[in-house]
Amino acid sequence: MIQKKALKQWRHVSWFIAALGLLVMMWQAALFAREQALTNLQEDAENELRLSTANLNGYLLRYDYLPQMLATREGVQRFLASPERQNVMPLNLLLDRFRFTAGVSDVYLLDREGTTLAASNWHRANTFIGQNYAFRSYYTEAIAGRQGRFHGLGVQSQERGYYFSAPVWLDTTSPDARPDGVMVVKVLLNDVEDNWAEQNATLFVTDTDGIIFLASEPELRMNALHPLSDEQREVLRETRRYAAEPLEASDIQMEAQYASGTQLVSFDNGPLSDHRYLSLTRQLPEFEWEMHILKPIDSVVSAQWMTALMAGGLYGVVALGGGIGWQRLRLRRERETFAERERQTLARVRDELEISVGRRTRDLVASNQRLSAEIEERRRAEASLRQTQDELIQAAKLAVLGQLAAGINHELNQPLAAIRAYGENARRFIELSRVDQADANLAQIIELTDRMAEISAQLRQFSRKSSEHQETISVQSCVEYALRLFHSRLRADQISVEQHIPRETLWVKGDLVRLEQVIVNLISNALQAMKETPIPTLMVMVKTDACHASIHIVDNGSGIDEAHFDQIFEPFFTTKAPGSGLGLGLSISSRIMEDLGGKLYAYNRDEGGAEFSLTLPLADAPYTALEKPSHA
Repeated sequence: MIQKKALKQWRHVSWFIAALGLLVMMWQAALFAREQALTNLQEDAENELRLSTANLNGYLLRYDYLPQMLATREGVQRFLASPERQNVMPLNLLLDRFRFTAGVSDVYLLDREGTTLAASNWHRANTFIGQNYAFRSYYTEAIAGRQGRFHGLGVQSQERGYYFSAPVWLDTTSPDARPDGVMVVKVLLNDVEDNWAEQNATLFVTDTDGIIFLASEPELRMNALHPLSDEQREVLRETRRYAAEPLEASDIQMEAQYASGTQLVSFDNGPLSDHRYLSLTRQLPEFEWEMHILKPIDSVVSAQWMTALMAGGLYGVVALGGGIGWQRLRLRRERETFAERERQTLARVRDELEISVGRRTRDLVASNQRLSAEIEERRRAEASLRQTQDELIQAAKLAVLGQLAAGINHELNQPLAAIRAYGENARRFIELSRVDQADANLAQIIELTDRMAEISAQLRQFSRKSSEHQETISVQSCVEYALRLFHSRLRADQISVEQHIPRETLWVKGDLVRLEQVIVNLISNALQAMKETPIPTLMVMVKTDACHASIHIVDNGSGIDEAHFDQIFEPFFTTKAPGSGLGLGLSISSRIMEDLGGKLYAYNRDEGGAEFSLTLPLADAPYTALEKPSHA
């Protein structure tokens, strides 16, 4: 009787221990799964935030040089010198054509008092002409002689935009001279938000006052991240940055600090109040903004509960199997002999081995499934990275076009002046019935127009996008094209060029546009490095060995700092002043050479200056129509 009572008590204790073990195991498994899921979610959010930040930087900075370039146009300066004596319509049409070509929202010219004299939207009801913008910071910055930037709502259009401005100088000789006007370019930001809406996350940008200026969720726009004080609202009303927007608080609540710069947040109301989010923040120092990303943690909760249930089920199976085995062993011990007990021991060992093998098999299957999912995710990430790289390559080419614009403008102005002179003389010869001399002048005009077409063709060839098609390329033609592109800049800066190029044509396999872009980028960097050199000299050499051709771009500038050698091919690394470049040229050039099967190297020369060399495998000369072998 006492034995039965003790056995009953032992059974109660066993059930209690089993239940307690089940709860502890499920709790620990859930904590582990939650931590792992949050870590993975944070890594995904950091990658998406980094790419989105780079995309926004690249999108805005590609327009930074536009107002300064327009401010130097002869037509703009001629009109600003005496606006009351000239017809404003040609300048309005010029600004409208530039707006359409550059893909911006508006382009307009202000006088010294901030009143709009000419605008690309001259034909619209809400035109800027006649409006005064002296209260805008982009005007005050530019009229003080600096380039200006500003973001806010348009006074006339009420559209969100980013403004770039530059001073227009008519007198650059006097040290006390001040700008005579301000050129302004406005860029809309809707395309950036449309790209954000395609991501599985909520992205938004806040300014120094905590105002949400850009957001993938429309309901978040024009709200304050945190409640504004009366002083902040008064300053915003004076600058009219956000017009009459109420700037209500977004009702965001921080629940916990997960890591440095990472928080768990939620919203009291609104479209985002149905979920909790992992929030990360990244600085945009170029614009004094902060970019935020919100990733819903629903997947973390699901993983936490799923892991807890799986741990409980596994614990139950193990406990049930152990209980059944223990009961069978106890019954056999009561009715079998010593030999039978020994056989039972062997059977128990066999059962445990089968359970272990089954458990290991399930673990291997689960591991294979996770590996398959990770491989698929990596493929998608590589495809997205490849697309982003192609967009950055095109942005870098546009940046180089901006640097070449001044030289091409000079090259075109000379033929234009000559065409006008020949045209006036031809009219005079026709009046005097001197037809032969008039015909000679017209022939000179045709020759000059051919020269202008050749100059513009160089820009069209460089600005076109590359393709994946591989072709046989002449190394000499690529080098000659790049040097022609910089002809005016070399002559203006008095840079001597030394060429050591074989006469025999060398052929390589690759993409013509991408190879030309690499050579142009290296020459552009060499010219930049020689700005402070008293006697600048650019050396271009082409060498060959049994299997490869190499192109060497050598300058006698200051060379490369030894501390920067490990970083020069990294994305976004640059030693230039802010706004002079994104730090993508050498990184993109290195990646292009790898895609073409070549390499890009950098050295410091003992006699001073830097040398960049690129190598490509040699290819057979292409067949002409007469040289192709017969297949008859």
